[in-house]
Amino acid sequence: MTEIPESSNFIEEKVEADIAAHGPGYTVCTRFPPEPNGYLHIGHVRALSIDFGIKEKYNGRCNLRMDDTNPAKEDMHYVQAICRDVEWLGYKWDRLTFGSDYYDVTYQFAQELIQKGLAYVCDLSPEQIKEYRGTLTTPGKNSPYRDRTPEENLDLFRRMRAGEFPDGSRVLRAKIDMASPNINMRDPIIYRILRADHYRTGDKWCIYPMYDFAHPIQDAMEGVTHSLCSLEFEDHRPLYNWVIQNVSVPSRPEQTEFARLNITRTIMSKRYLKKLVEQGVVSGWDDPRMPTIAGLRRRGYTPEALKNFCARCGVAKVFSVIEAGFLEHCVREDLNEKALRRMAVIDPVRLVITNYTGEQTVSVENHNAKEELGKREVLFTKELYIEREDFMADPPAKFFRLAPGREVRLKGAYIIKCTGYDTDEQGNVSCVYAEYDPQSLSGMEGANRKVKGTLHWVSARAAVPAEFRLYDYLLDDRDGQDLDFSQRINPDSLVVRQGWCEPALAEAEVGDTFQFVRMGYFRKDEDSTPEKAVFNRVVGLKDSWAKAQR
Repeated sequence: MTEIPESSNFIEEKVEADIAAHGPGYTVCTRFPPEPNGYLHIGHVRALSIDFGIKEKYNGRCNLRMDDTNPAKEDMHYVQAICRDVEWLGYKWDRLTFGSDYYDVTYQFAQELIQKGLAYVCDLSPEQIKEYRGTLTTPGKNSPYRDRTPEENLDLFRRMRAGEFPDGSRVLRAKIDMASPNINMRDPIIYRILRADHYRTGDKWCIYPMYDFAHPIQDAMEGVTHSLCSLEFEDHRPLYNWVIQNVSVPSRPEQTEFARLNITRTIMSKRYLKKLVEQGVVSGWDDPRMPTIAGLRRRGYTPEALKNFCARCGVAKVFSVIEAGFLEHCVREDLNEKALRRMAVIDPVRLVITNYTGEQTVSVENHNAKEELGKREVLFTKELYIEREDFMADPPAKFFRLAPGREVRLKGAYIIKCTGYDTDEQGNVSCVYAEYDPQSLSGMEGANRKVKGTLHWVSARAAVPAEFRLYDYLLDDRDGQDLDFSQRINPDSLVVRQGWCEPALAEAEVGDTFQFVRMGYFRKDEDSTPEKAVFNRVVGLKDSWAKAQR
């Protein structure tokens, strides 16, 4: 596996400067704050690797905090899925907290702003608020309710809390600057009325804080030193700082932004991923075509490969797009080291060795590069299955697999020579015939005659039925075009084949991953039954990304 060089990035440089400035006793604290309204995806792996990476490198702390201030979309099921994904990646949080843990204190801080004359209750409708806010080129104008007294605002806010007013009729706004060039600072809404049961607090609250108000308070209450977030929050940083400066929180966290991870042919939005699930385009959040951590795990990606990928992509301040092939390269590197080798025939055609009688076991290595993993015994019989693509009746000159009159080696077994074949009514090859050279058994003394092709195979007598799910990109290759994701669904993102595998694969545990000789890396899926094993193709053997780098 490629070594990751020791290097720092702009976030680490800032952390190190802060450690030096504060001196002994200073503990770095980060947090990862997902909203529990969907499953985490690979973009979150970058954020996780940054937040938890800072904790690990500087012996600090990192909290996992559920940003659950929008009760209409959040659910405990998503909380459990997020925790499971973070643990699977190998990260250990110091505290598991919830935005809803801070509803009471956030409500008190809102009253503090009102008493300081820095917040007011506004009766404008959502449409009017938008109109009054102005545009990027024109300043906003003050709400007619902006000059209410602190006493009047406090009374109205408490009545909002008591449920006296209908949803959407009033909001609490910060009083900042309606002429600010940053629209986020034009008296932003910090509380709204919303009657919706919360999965943790039920109907206790009918007002809920907005993210931009709640988040800095939560960071400060937890002693977060470095609030690390993606680049779209850069324009929100002045508001983050304004909140921290104007309420009596116990600490002063600082926000730093980094560029999000973007990958070709990959949807990187929970909102769109949720649509795929709801519209039945995929089987669920853990469909192996999904870029969710659950989907990648089910497909067969490993935590090490995902974290290695993020580390090698680095941490940037500007937007960039990473080739999906590089992610596959990282997965392939990891599995090449770990995965035992096995034989399976995905698109089978029968092979009959006409001059062979009886049966025997032959030895096949468990890993072609690791002799210490030993060998296994595989049954060899008169009738076998080989891949349909490994035989051609009329091959081109550089076809080095099986064809009439040509020789190949069967992996771990004998050299055979094709003597003929049968076809069915549609003209498809239904059976291939060959003769074997009894003096050519692999490992036999003197059996060193060379042939150009080596094929994998399974015994027709011992083979176990299996289903092979061949996954490809969910989106087609039209990146950068102005198309809705629904227009880019790849119709060949899943191809299912019924074939055969050696018995060792049928006996494997769900979740075990193997290299199928000459075919790619596969993981045994949860849909497997005692009657039929199901395998997901993780990634093929061909590394087009690595080849392009040469």
